[in-house]
Amino acid sequence: MFKINENYLKLPGSYLFSTIAKKVAAFQQANPDKRIIRLGIGDVTLPIAPAIVEAMHKAVDEMGREETFHGYAPDLGYGFLREVIAEKDYKALGCPIEADEIFVSDGAKSDCGNIQEIFSADSRIAVCDPVYPVYVDSNVMAGRTGEYDSETGVWSNVIYMPCTAENNFVPALPEETPDLIYLCVPNNPTGTTLTRDQLKVWVDYANKVGAVILYDAAYEAYISEEDVPHSIFEIEGARTCAIEFRSFSKKAGFTGVRLGFTVVPKDLTCGGVMLHSLWARRHGTKFNGAPYIEQRAGEAVYSEEGNRQVMEQVAYYKKNARVIYDGLKEAGYTVFGGVNSPYVWLKVEDGMTSWEFFDYLLEKANVVGTPGSGFGPSGEGYFRLTAFGTYENTVEAVERMKALKK
Repeated sequence: MFKINENYLKLPGSYLFSTIAKKVAAFQQANPDKRIIRLGIGDVTLPIAPAIVEAMHKAVDEMGREETFHGYAPDLGYGFLREVIAEKDYKALGCPIEADEIFVSDGAKSDCGNIQEIFSADSRIAVCDPVYPVYVDSNVMAGRTGEYDSETGVWSNVIYMPCTAENNFVPALPEETPDLIYLCVPNNPTGTTLTRDQLKVWVDYANKVGAVILYDAAYEAYISEEDVPHSIFEIEGARTCAIEFRSFSKKAGFTGVRLGFTVVPKDLTCGGVMLHSLWARRHGTKFNGAPYIEQRAGEAVYSEEGNRQVMEQVAYYKKNARVIYDGLKEAGYTVFGGVNSPYVWLKVEDGMTSWEFFDYLLEKANVVGTPGSGFGPSGEGYFRLTAFGTYENTVEAVERMKALKK
C-alpha cells in the first residue's frame, strides 16, 4: 500500500492567495455590478518592455532555423546571461561574485522553496514574522517545522523573529540558534528594509554561529535609499554565510515569462563540502534549464535600452506606492513601507482582525488587499497593498479607502 507524505496534511487547506481569489470570486458573483480593484497579489500590469520583446522575437526566429536552434539549455544557465548578471548586478557594486556562482532558474519562488533540499532534515529554521509563506510552507512539506498551533499561528520547531512597528520592523537576533535564516530585503510583505549596518549584524552573527542566510532580494530594483544594500554580498563576510535569490518578475515584468537566479558562493562550505556543488547537483538533476528565449529576454534587461525601459516601469510602480502611502497616511491610516518597495503595509481599523478588514474593504470599498495574518502571527492587525496595479486604479482605490475614513 502506497503512503503519502503526511507533512502536506499539516499545511492550510489552500495557499493564501487561493483563499483570497475564492473570496473575491464569491463576492463578484453576488455583486456583478461592483467594479473591484485588486491591490492584493503582487502581479505586474505593465507589458514587457519593447527592447525585451525585440530580443524575444529574435530568439524565437533563431529557434525556427536549423543553424541557430537551441535544445536543452545548460543546467546552470547560458554563459551570456550569467556573465552579464555577474558584471552588472555584482561587480558593478564591488561584489566579488563570478559567473559560475550564478544559477539561472525559472524564478526566485522556485529556488526559495527548493533550496532547503540541500540541508539536513533536522535543520532549524528562523524566519522574519511576518514572512513570505513559501519559506515556511516548503519546510513544512519537508517535515522540518514540527506541529502547528492554530491558536497562536506558530510552528513548534520554527524560530519566529517578530517584525512590527514596535521594533521598526528590524528583527532581533534569535535567542535560539538556527541553522537556516530567511531574510527578505526589501521585505515582502512589510515593504521595509535593513541598512548596511543592520545587515552586517546578521552576516557577523551567521558566521559566528555557523548558520546560512537565505537572502531573498527579489525587490532590490525598488531600493531608493543609499544606505540600503542591493545585495547581501555588499557586506563583508557574506560569501561564507549567504545564498542570494533574485528575480526578473518584479523588475522586468516577467511574472508570466518566469526567470530568476540564485547565487551560491564557492566559499560557503560545510565540513569541507561546497554548498555550490550540492546546489549544482540538485539543479542539474531536477531542472532542465530555463528556456533559451527567456534567457535572451533576461540578457536584454541589462542592455542600455532595456535597462532604461525596465527602470521606467519600476519608477511607475514606485509612483503608485507613493500614491498609496501618502494618500492613506493623509486620510489617517498608519502606514509603512512603500519607499524601497512596491508594498505598503498598514494597520487595520481598531477592533478588526486582518481578515475582517479584508471583508470590510471588499464590501465597502470594493478594494482587494492581503490580510497580514496570512504572512504569520505578527502579521495579524496589518494589511498589505501592492503598487503593481495601474496608476488610475491605484488612485481610485486610495480615494475609495479615504472615503471610508470620512
